[in-house]
Amino acid sequence: MARYTGADCKRCRREKMKLFLKGSKCDGPKCPFESRPFPPGQHGRGRTKETEYLLQHREKQKARRVYGVLEKQFRGYYEEAVTKPGKTGEVLLQILESRLDNVVYRAGYAASRDAARQLVKHGHFLVNGTKVDIPSYRVKEHDIVTLREKSKELTPFVVAQAQAGSRPVPAWLEPIPSEMKILIHSLPARAVIDTQVQEQLIVELYSK
Repeated sequence: MARYTGADCKRCRREKMKLFLKGSKCDGPKCPFESRPFPPGQHGRGRTKETEYLLQHREKQKARRVYGVLEKQFRGYYEEAVTKPGKTGEVLLQILESRLDNVVYRAGYAASRDAARQLVKHGHFLVNGTKVDIPSYRVKEHDIVTLREKSKELTPFVVAQAQAGSRPVPAWLEPIPSEMKILIHSLPARAVIDTQVQEQLIVELYSK
């Protein structure tokens, strides 16, 4: 499966904001964005004319990078969102939030979405008792995500259990660290999605 293999910190600098792609490193003094808060490259410090298209494109790229989705898949999510009831931009974010790798990250069981994606791909999680190793798998209301029993002693999960409660968890899901379980109470409404992206600009870009 295709994936981005470049430097994560360059993506934050390109979007001129922290995307929190590297877990704890993003909060520490070693975060490159702290010392170089301008786009990478030879002309990173130069002025760029912010056209309507550029603003729309940057919002789309920002959303893609936050959730770790490549262009073809992201476009597919948009086309699915168009067919569903509700505001297209909000439905698009709901689709992205319901990905299993995002759910594992939001619950605090992984330091970043990249780490969560790897844990899911290695088959550590069950959804309603069935092993799921597809990061893009989408959870539904009332689903129960559990950690495989023989994975509970692995270091990443021991650490996650010890650090439970150190990061805010959205109200639409409920982690139970003592059992390494996640209860999906509902799918998220826009009001509880803290991703800093203007989804309407993405809709305007794709609807041209």
